[in-house]
Amino acid sequence: MRPLLVRLHRWFGIATASFLVVAGLSGAVIAWYQELDAALNPAFFRSVTPGMPKAPLQLAERLEAADPRVAVTYLPLQVKVSHTLIVGVAGRTNPATGKPYELGFNQVALDPVTGAIQGRRAWGAPSLSRLNLLPFVYKLHYTLFLPLRGGVDIGRWLMGIVGIVWTIDCIVALLIAFPSAKTWRKSFAFRMKRGGYALVFDLHRSGGVWLWAVLSIVAVTSVSMNLADPVVRPIVSRFSPLEPTPFTSRAQRQPVLAHEPVLSREQIVQIAEAAAQREHIPHTPGALLYAPGLAAYGVRYCDASGHRNEAGLGDAWLYWDARTGAPAGRQIPGRGSAGDLFMQAQFPLHSGRIAGLAGRVVVSMTGLAVAVLSVTGLAIWLKKARARRLAAAAARRPARERERTPV
Repeated sequence: MRPLLVRLHRWFGIATASFLVVAGLSGAVIAWYQELDAALNPAFFRSVTPGMPKAPLQLAERLEAADPRVAVTYLPLQVKVSHTLIVGVAGRTNPATGKPYELGFNQVALDPVTGAIQGRRAWGAPSLSRLNLLPFVYKLHYTLFLPLRGGVDIGRWLMGIVGIVWTIDCIVALLIAFPSAKTWRKSFAFRMKRGGYALVFDLHRSGGVWLWAVLSIVAVTSVSMNLADPVVRPIVSRFSPLEPTPFTSRAQRQPVLAHEPVLSREQIVQIAEAAAQREHIPHTPGALLYAPGLAAYGVRYCDASGHRNEAGLGDAWLYWDARTGAPAGRQIPGRGSAGDLFMQAQFPLHSGRIAGLAGRVVVSMTGLAVAVLSVTGLAIWLKKARARRLAAAAARRPARERERTPV
């Protein structure tokens, strides 16, 4: 059985190594996405204009009035001191073509005092410019910037399959890491003084053993993050009912047509405030999401200063039909079925945010470790493959010499 498991580990490792190096290194960076993005782009995130900030709803109206092509799709509902208001936007439908306007950007930074546009960017664009660098790394982490084909996100599917293989390989690796019950200590040791191949081998084997639990969690949650709707939710729903949202029931949603009346942002905020009391959510509406393709509004609940909950299971979200205001789903941390709780935990576990700052440190270090484990695994395979080739060549050499020797 062990030879088969070793062979499987080798094949799985070779197949996934390059993907895991990219995912590990990018994951180590995006554990600090918000901090790094703000540090790299102070002109986009910081506001220095003195004065009283305007209400976010008013700023959104001004932005849309100034450029009729623009529709605000994500709007923070609180302004943070000395910060710009980062608004998500999309192109409205061009009546001449029936297609959305191509804006060239999907995020706008507004001066909260004057309403002036302080910056624009296309979040997730394949660009290494300073303004787009962190969004580029973030999107690279889960899509590799592979294209859509026939409505299928090839990047997400590929990384999801890599996650499945990685999950299986975590089990296989643990089984072969302990060849003998008597020598189990060796599987936790690092031969630092010997260095060379011995240290490379120990970094791979012992490093994987020490980090096995964290690696397994990241592997499993990577599947949930990439293949939630097509794979994970259908499986989980067989064991426990799941609360639907507009994003998980896309087939039942009819998009908003051009010039079709929908509820205003102000109306949705009023509905959201009343819903917070009814649902006993101890926070206020902190951000508004509008998804015209799903005819839905969503509201994220944050503390009074607009800060997200960066620990635990995250923030509560409630959803409403954009046409009628009827409830369309909810995600309230800690509430729901066992399946709902499982799904709620996937991103916080994968990002480390479930344990706050300490969890993010662990996940960032784990990302680096994944890259090291992948590289050392390839190094071990290359060394053993070379040794096998040399041994095979040496075995053939005496046979050829015997053939040349006269009888």
